[in-house]
Amino acid sequence: MLKKPRRRNFDEVLSELRRLEFDVQNLAGDANRVAISKHGCSIVLERAQNEAGLRMAVRPGPVIGGEIAHLYDHGFQKFFHTSKAEFPATAEKLKTLHTFVEEVKEVTGSVTLYNEALGTVSDAYLYDRVKNRDLPVEERPTPAWEQAGR
Repeated sequence: MLKKPRRRNFDEVLSELRRLEFDVQNLAGDANRVAISKHGCSIVLERAQNEAGLRMAVRPGPVIGGEIAHLYDHGFQKFFHTSKAEFPATAEKLKTLHTFVEEVKEVTGSVTLYNEALGTVSDAYLYDRVKNRDLPVEERPTPAWEQAGR
């Protein structure tokens, strides 16, 4: 029979993460947010007002150049993006990220969803070759066939 994950409050989670040798650092200027790091990856968690006790403020990713990189899927290749550069996501980096995420979920009592268990979940999927399709509808340019005067 499946066991229901044990819910922990924010302070219990932080204590357990420290015990398991995660680097837990308070973010300057915000007492309710902490950066959790291990294996060269990081995530930002924050205190939540609901029964769960915490929530993810910044998605997990490898730390590149001092910032958490976001994973983008371009169809043919996954890339890690930072504000300064883009790097190919190697199998080694993805495995490290998977390990990190699973360890954090185990401690927090989070549920692993089916699509997450199958493999890496990207922050954005940009493999569609139609330009600007990823923009909100109101920000997309008007297609040529809908422009007046035709």
